[in-house]
Amino acid sequence: MSAAEKRSTPVSTAARPASASGGPAAAGAAIGGEKPKDARDAARRIWQALGRSRWVIVTMVLLSVGSVAASTLGPWQLGKATDLLVSEDFPRGALIRQLTVVAVIYLLASAFNLAQAWLINDLVQELGRDLRHRAQAKLSRVPLSWFDAQPRGEVLSRFTNDIDNVIQNLQQVASQVILMVLTIVGVLGIMLVLSPVLAIVALVALGISLLLSRLLTRAARPQFVAQWRETGNLNSTVEESFTGQTLIRVFGAHSRIEEQFAIENGALTKASMSAQMLASLIQPVTMVVTNFAYVAVVVVGAFRVLSGGLTLGELQAFIQYIRQIGQPISQLGSMAAQVQSALASAERVFELLDAPEMGADGDARGRLPAVVKGHVCFDHVGFRYVPDQPLFEDVSLEALPGQTLAIVGPTGAGKTTLVNLLMRFYEIDRGEIRLDGIDISQLGRAELRGAMAMVLQDTWLFTGTIHDNIAYGRPQSTREEVLAAARRCHVDDFVRTLPEGYDTVLENAGASLSQGQRQLMTIARAFLLDKPILILDEATSSVDTRTEMLIQQAMADLRQGRTSFVIAHRLSTIRDADLIVYMEAGNVRETGTHDELMALKGGYWTLQQGGAAYGPLPE
Repeated sequence: MSAAEKRSTPVSTAARPASASGGPAAAGAAIGGEKPKDARDAARRIWQALGRSRWVIVTMVLLSVGSVAASTLGPWQLGKATDLLVSEDFPRGALIRQLTVVAVIYLLASAFNLAQAWLINDLVQELGRDLRHRAQAKLSRVPLSWFDAQPRGEVLSRFTNDIDNVIQNLQQVASQVILMVLTIVGVLGIMLVLSPVLAIVALVALGISLLLSRLLTRAARPQFVAQWRETGNLNSTVEESFTGQTLIRVFGAHSRIEEQFAIENGALTKASMSAQMLASLIQPVTMVVTNFAYVAVVVVGAFRVLSGGLTLGELQAFIQYIRQIGQPISQLGSMAAQVQSALASAERVFELLDAPEMGADGDARGRLPAVVKGHVCFDHVGFRYVPDQPLFEDVSLEALPGQTLAIVGPTGAGKTTLVNLLMRFYEIDRGEIRLDGIDISQLGRAELRGAMAMVLQDTWLFTGTIHDNIAYGRPQSTREEVLAAARRCHVDDFVRTLPEGYDTVLENAGASLSQGQRQLMTIARAFLLDKPILILDEATSSVDTRTEMLIQQAMADLRQGRTSFVIAHRLSTIRDADLIVYMEAGNVRETGTHDELMALKGGYWTLQQGGAAYGPLPE
């Protein structure tokens, strides 16, 4: 069989085109695709996260007990001062001592509250830091197919809006709920001591308030879930509008974007109004119940004073206790709504943290040699993104050390998927991919990718200096090493014209540079890495003739002495490749040199003649 022999593997009609990142969106599971976990599960996991600082929680509870004890004793002691004040002999010294006791009690309550608030703030902010850290770490463990399925704005909303909502509501609730529960229990206890009859009135009011609050919060919960889901959808729409602004203007699609935004914005507004309306009813409803209880206590208490069953000071203390217990009852209802909002966001955060992760990372039975030659072999490889829909059925090819292997074919042929499999962004279903004779599934992903450099057509630059962007793969590189790589890739020419040179800070993905300049910088980044295997995904965007020549020259220099896989979008750039692989519908149809494939007059020849998707090669 000659190197150029046309392969006869049947075309799979179920083959799926790879996305820009290497896989179809359908291959990954969307975050919200499954039914969300219930609120109890979210609450349990938050408690487990908080439980790592148990000593802080214990200290908070002790401070709350001290604060409630002081606050609860205050009205009682103030009632005693009132009795001294209205007594016939008016004992001035005893009254002053009693008022001093009252002042000390309230000062202690304030000190306990302040200490508790400080501890809660520290605890909750640590929880927020931990959730953000876990979410960021999660992104490095999920497969690329997961990214293909997620709207970026939705993921960002979970990172920012949902975590912030959990933290803000938790901080507000945690700082008060312990105090309020203990206050209600403590005040009811003292009420029972002062007057069991009046205490029963307060207990009935408490029961009615809690029942109404529970009914309203149950009704509000689905609306809070919808509110944060629609927030994520709106963020996705805004993110797409922002990143695609150029195309929107070119195609005059403003009206369609505004219409889509109006739909998402309306859905968010509707969900938010429903949630907030139900939540806002809780406090007024509980206040009405508390006010009825207050009136009942005053009327019944007045009769008790007239009959001698209570002193005036005890009634005054009881009335103050009714006011004191009314506030936490009302606020507990409002906090229940805040808790539902926090749990709705927590469910979305935990859905992100529970996203499926990549398979086990190599069992380390294989180790790459100290010097990697770059001999790559695909041996009867089969792969599918979706079950029962194979993309690769039986792919075999070989790249010898130092060879340039160009991959061509129509859109959806599987070109990008092929190199993604080599880098283990996806795991193959059958067959083997070997590097220097070692099955790459036996290698750790970091070790495998450490032997490769990659230049994508999407030039990713981050906010930072030009030096740091070039040295991204080798942050320990010296300025001299960065300059050497920049000169070889013709980056130095335009950087020298900038006022700050290599210390120029790039922002907004290097928008201040031209597309060609950004492409040259990514090539310089690969030069600096100096890896034995190179993967080049040629840019399809148009640049001026001189810049294109510089890019092609830099890529040619970069390929020297390295095993190179070139995903070709311009056939004019791969004529001298050692091996050209023509792919179609996930199968390798033809392999050989340019002259061999042209003589074969198959799919490669057809591409050359058509030149629709590729730049024609001048003969």
